Amino acid sequence: MICVLSGGVGAARLLRALSEYDPALDLRAVVNVGDDLVMHGLQICPDLDTITYTLAGLNNEEQGWGLTGETWRVMQELGALGGDAWFGLGDRDLATHLYRTQRLHAGSNKTEVAAEIAHHFQLGVDLLPATNDPLATEFHTEVGILSFQEYFVRHHHDVVVTSIDFRGAAAARLTSQAAEALRDADRIVIAPSNPLISIGPILAIPGVREALRERRDDVIAVSPIIGGAALKGPADRLLRELGHDVSPVGVARYYRDLVGTMVIDEVDVELRASIEELGLECRVTTTIMKNPDHARHLAAVVMA
Repeated sequence: MICVLSGGVGAARLLRALSEYDPALDLRAVVNVGDDLVMHGLQICPDLDTITYTLAGLNNEEQGWGLTGETWRVMQELGALGGDAWFGLGDRDLATHLYRTQRLHAGSNKTEVAAEIAHHFQLGVDLLPATNDPLATEFHTEVGILSFQEYFVRHHHDVVVTSIDFRGAAAARLTSQAAEALRDADRIVIAPSNPLISIGPILAIPGVREALRERRDDVIAVSPIIGGAALKGPADRLLRELGHDVSPVGVARYYRDLVGTMVIDEVDVELRASIEELGLECRVTTTIMKNPDHARHLAAVVMA
């Protein structure tokens, strides 16, 4: 069994690559819920939904989120009425959030609902929210404290961040399903997701860091930084603003007590020795997964 600590797009693509590399793999994704929010009374789980839609072959690859063939009539009407429409929800996407909210109000938890949605989309990967308890990523910025989606969507991650908090993390409990995946996995993979705001909220849940330290030799991380930049999102600027080196070496330092192996892209091969000096094994391959052949190569290296 392979356990993958997962954020959004990068994790979704790696999970797809791993499942295509070996369809018989028992894959379990422990998914970040720090991005989750309630909007228009609906419970929205962006990372869970991005992974779900990607594995189902329905993710809007150009946009990076939401469904293919989406329409936006509800948001257009809401905006025309003067409602809060800055966080775009497509008409088809709304069905997912309506269903999740209905089930949560009926007494189910996020883990149970994620399994129901995964079953509906016929996924071959178990999607496990890291916690069913409230957990929210907050940014201290030059314009005040912002929620994740205010920072990411409303401000287009274009404001300076001075610190990040994970509100509720100290009281949050790792779900029994996520704890089992971390304990029983043959290999634990940290996906090429933003270390600070996609993987960070998972690591902030009590017991997660300890579980990884105990199994450090079985943990492998894929760097989301390639050639000094992130392929998507603000990982590079956040690392820089918060005092980290914007390189695979900086990512390796961030994970060094939790990870035994780092995977980096070929363009950063000259950094291999610096990563090995930190006490980590370093594997080099192409890590950009838009090309199916590259995705298969990366999956093979992760599973080697």
